[in-house]
Amino acid sequence: MTYRVMTVCTGNICRSPMAEIVLRQRLEAAGLADEVVVDSSGVSDEEHGNPVDRRARSVLAARGYPTGDGHRAHRITATELASRDLVLVATAQHARTLRRMAEPAAADRIVLLRRFDPAAPVVGPGEPEHVLDLDDPWYGGMQDFEDCLTQIEAAADGVLTHLRTTLHP
Repeated sequence: MTYRVMTVCTGNICRSPMAEIVLRQRLEAAGLADEVVVDSSGVSDEEHGNPVDRRARSVLAARGYPTGDGHRAHRITATELASRDLVLVATAQHARTLRRMAEPAAADRIVLLRRFDPAAPVVGPGEPEHVLDLDDPWYGGMQDFEDCLTQIEAAADGVLTHLRTTLHP
């Protein structure tokens, strides 16, 4: 059985494809690539069909990652959401949007990516999740894309640990 993970941001051209690429590489290095499939989407269709943002490709390449060639942005569907075992979102707003789309039993599978970052703030039940928002680099410069990739990398190891524990208890 394959475990299915999806990363989600707004338009599916910056944060979510970067997270998808980082997670795929980490899973490959950990020997879990045959057990876990990772893809990405957006909550909006404003970027539908567009490739990974050139600035995101640039910072990925600079850190030795694949650049997402062949990626085309798309909006998440209810069917996709229902078929994923774990949905890692960039922001609290994305989480709220997807939780409204999801069946009640699936809402707990929607998690902010930065919850897996051990250095991120701890957010308890009922506390505002937005403090865990992944920085949006879209309106910024290259440093903003580098900072976003650093946040993704910081959470990726925690995601990997979670997946190991889930797949091999």
